[in-house]
Amino acid sequence: MKKLIECVPNFSEGRNYEKINEIVDAMRNVGKITILDVDSGSDTNRTVVTMVGSPNSIMEAAFTGIKTASEILDMTNHKGSHPRIGATDVCPFIPISGVTDEECIDLSRKVGKRVGEELNIPVYLYEKSATDSMRRKLPNIRKGEYEGLTKKLSDPDWNPDFGPTKVHIKAGAIVIGCRDFLIAYNINLNTRDTRLATDIAFELREVGRSKRLPNPNSKNLLDGEIVRDKEGKPVKVPGMFKQVKGIGWYVADYDRAQISINFNNYKKSKIHDVFDQACKLATKRGIRVTGSELIGLIPLDAMIMAGEHYLKKQNRSLGVPKADVIECAVQSLGLNDVTKFDPYEKIIDYAVIQNGKRSNLFDSKFIEELSKNSPAPGGGSVAALGGALGAALSSMVAALTHEKKEMLDSKPLMDEIGVEAQKLKDRLTLLIDEDTKAFNNMIEASRLSENTIEEKTTKNKAIMNANIYAIEIPLETAKKCYSVMTLASKLVENGNPNSVSDAGVAAEISLAGLRGACMNVLINLKGLNDDSYCELIKNEINELVRDGEMLHKKIYKNTLSVIGRKK
Repeated sequence: MKKLIECVPNFSEGRNYEKINEIVDAMRNVGKITILDVDSGSDTNRTVVTMVGSPNSIMEAAFTGIKTASEILDMTNHKGSHPRIGATDVCPFIPISGVTDEECIDLSRKVGKRVGEELNIPVYLYEKSATDSMRRKLPNIRKGEYEGLTKKLSDPDWNPDFGPTKVHIKAGAIVIGCRDFLIAYNINLNTRDTRLATDIAFELREVGRSKRLPNPNSKNLLDGEIVRDKEGKPVKVPGMFKQVKGIGWYVADYDRAQISINFNNYKKSKIHDVFDQACKLATKRGIRVTGSELIGLIPLDAMIMAGEHYLKKQNRSLGVPKADVIECAVQSLGLNDVTKFDPYEKIIDYAVIQNGKRSNLFDSKFIEELSKNSPAPGGGSVAALGGALGAALSSMVAALTHEKKEMLDSKPLMDEIGVEAQKLKDRLTLLIDEDTKAFNNMIEASRLSENTIEEKTTKNKAIMNANIYAIEIPLETAKKCYSVMTLASKLVENGNPNSVSDAGVAAEISLAGLRGACMNVLINLKGLNDDSYCELIKNEINELVRDGEMLHKKIYKNTLSVIGRKK
């Protein structure tokens, strides 16, 4: 999975667009990041930038933004309604895909250390990166704001995690850390009554509601007298979902009430579970949920979890393309109720593909490009394509078997095969382009200058790394093709007999992909001088080809046997 991190730096400038653009452009020029949103507010005098990218690129872009802000913004003249302690007030890093919390925490600390040492700005770590429980929550660190920093920094309990114990007059201080992705989500009701929406929100959110005595004259729980403790504070009844905030409000644009939900941890409390409970609670109150809407973006895995949840409820196969899983989530959650839901605009993983452009689907253009007098794409890409087609066929057979009434006992196995086939299909599809990139890397490395000893060393290292990568890509393709063959074998033996020839074809084309990829590995080994490494890879290739051909014989024999039995 591609490593993707979201970063949302908040800059203390929301009125001077020349300065705002200078900061944003500096980050954008780092390259290999995508700016998804720039939200400036005049009253708050604050700009929130949302960007995504790989760990290294997002780390560099964040530092560049912080550095630029420290140079052109002056906190001694800053006034705004939003709490703040610095030119860059807070800079959170959020893992999106292929990245763990630990990696994001480590990244945030690296940025913090660099900001403290190179820019002489006091740095506080918060949320998951916090080194002290007092510093976990942002309001605790912000208390006193910029104007109170001198006093705060003189207190040993508030020594910064990085940087000097003296305020940076122009840039103030900064808060950096790793936090969970926040999802802003509204559930739509067929009523204008805000009290009903609020009542449901109280049931759903973690803090729940104030306990009330029953009102004999009303069925509405909000009408009873609040129960208080000895200190006069309201007694709370906890809600259903952890890490969830919620309120009810009326939206004039839609002429209806909504339950406004914030998910602070969408993996702990899932969007589809909250939606389902909202539907049940609405029915109890004589109203109904008509759909929902997302404010901002949502991670792909949150949509996949929702789609798979509803596929299971519908007793449908999970081994379907991601697009179908997402569409099931969109329809089930009613995400088209008030505004059109476009996955390529609303799912953060898709919004960053090729700087917002939709990924290229395989079509005749690939065949046309392949037929030209250029060495890439070439055999390695075709080998990956063969494996991807075999995986797609395997998924198809699993889905057809899953739907067959006479084969209900095989549903769990078909789900398992279908899900794995989809993963293999997606990865092998990526390897089609990755093989071409590997070849291009080799060409670029060979063209590097070698006029000095240092340049020669750099060039030799680049050529070696490019060669190793050009070996690793087809080697992965070969291994993935073998995995497809193991699925095809299971499908021949356990799948829908009417589709046994499709499973057989999946094995045939995957074997071709396996052997073709191995040929590419062997030809690229010639570019290396490491005999021990080359010998190790050759042994691995020989074993892969041998196992693949043995498995192919078994699959072919079993396929013909099933075809012979079929009437």
